[in-house]
Amino acid sequence: MTAKKLSSPLARVTGIFFIVTIVCLTFADLTVTTVDPWSEFGRLASGLISPDFFSTDSLVLSLAYTLAFALLGVLLGNLIGFGFALLFSFRLIRIFCAVIRAVHELFWALIFLQLFGLSPITGILAIAIPYSGIIAKVYAEILEESDQSPLEVLSVNTSRASTFLFVRLPDAWVQFKTYSMYRLECGLRSSAVLGFIGLPTLGFHLESAFKEGHYQEVSALLIVFYILIATMRFWMKRQFLPVYLILSVVILPWDTNFSASNILRFLTEDIIPYPMRDNTASMMDWVHLLVVTQAFPGMLATLQLTMIALFATGILTMLFFPLISPLFFKMKGRGIGHVFLVIIRSTPEYILAFILLQLWGPSMLPAIVALAFHNSAIIGHLIGRYTENIALRQDSVTGINRYFYEVSPRIYRPMLALLFYRWEVILRETAILGMLGVATIGFYIDSAFSDLRFDRALVLIAITAMMNICVDAISRLIRSHLRLKTSLEYK
Repeated sequence: MTAKKLSSPLARVTGIFFIVTIVCLTFADLTVTTVDPWSEFGRLASGLISPDFFSTDSLVLSLAYTLAFALLGVLLGNLIGFGFALLFSFRLIRIFCAVIRAVHELFWALIFLQLFGLSPITGILAIAIPYSGIIAKVYAEILEESDQSPLEVLSVNTSRASTFLFVRLPDAWVQFKTYSMYRLECGLRSSAVLGFIGLPTLGFHLESAFKEGHYQEVSALLIVFYILIATMRFWMKRQFLPVYLILSVVILPWDTNFSASNILRFLTEDIIPYPMRDNTASMMDWVHLLVVTQAFPGMLATLQLTMIALFATGILTMLFFPLISPLFFKMKGRGIGHVFLVIIRSTPEYILAFILLQLWGPSMLPAIVALAFHNSAIIGHLIGRYTENIALRQDSVTGINRYFYEVSPRIYRPMLALLFYRWEVILRETAILGMLGVATIGFYIDSAFSDLRFDRALVLIAITAMMNICVDAISRLIRSHLRLKTSLEYK
């Protein structure tokens, strides 16, 4: 009876999301519109197995730029986020952090592009601002969940600063470092993607090579990127960090010029709704055009794609976690599975979706596949490591029965916890995939920037932020209702 009571809420929630996914799939555009996708895929596969590392001009420099943007952006995000984490008990700070992390790095980059052009400031701030909101939330949770027993023996005269520096911070410092390393890995992916808007990172060369059909160059760029991430634990040492930061500041092209008058105009005129600048224009027409023809269909498509990708991520996670689990494979098999998951999770959703869109055309299918594979590789890796702590009886069943009856019931709760934790992330990524041509709200934001209608763009970005905040709130309610713990996210 107890097991039935415990499992029924999970079953109900799973059933609800399954029904929602089926409804979303019914109205989803999953068509392949390219004339001969398999022929193009064959050329891509041929290029991927024969990389050309000498075809990209300034490959080493673009790699250095990618690393520099990530290092400086994540460092600034850590400093700001740490400060916010100390003040996270204030509701205004929590709301502010929720808003800035709800806007994707690419949207921040599009905003700063209007202010600073293709300057290093654009790339660094585009990473630092949303990351500071994310880091503040995670650091505050780490401090809140740390061992509080040492506080009970402190003298009443101990200052708050001393208490934090010598009691609370040492206990949380290891988790701070671990999460900072993970955030740097995310920063490298974000930095690479910034190349798609013109910054001189790996993404800039990757986009050019793919559009020109130079798949050998695409392969070389991806391999270099995978090696950079896979070897992070070897080259990212504390004693080398000051050197890396100094070199990052030195190599970035700071000579980019930007106009103070353009910045002033953007902040005081361009982002003001057009009817407020021109008395002959109708505010009702402006709102109707923005809401009915752009915001509403964009929101609907974004939510639709998000729900399908979320459910697909859960299914793929259940398929992927055994690849690195000692309960199913020996060391050699797990090594192959680990390489596979590292490659998939190291490929940013934006880049994977870009590749699939060139092969299949601008439907929802490439976006769903990209989102599901990337996120399931991340969660599958965490769940696979989680199974290392699961002890089975010596006479336990093997093979498919072990998967269904021994292991899956034990990992389903932590898997759902991580899945719902990444729900907000999937929504953020879904929104920006519109910049590739998928009809999410990011498509209308990108169009507004292209048409220099910055007032519309900022309103649409604000709408995406509100959507992310709402999804995050719903996710927290579900996790609380099901008593799902997300402590795995720090591993």
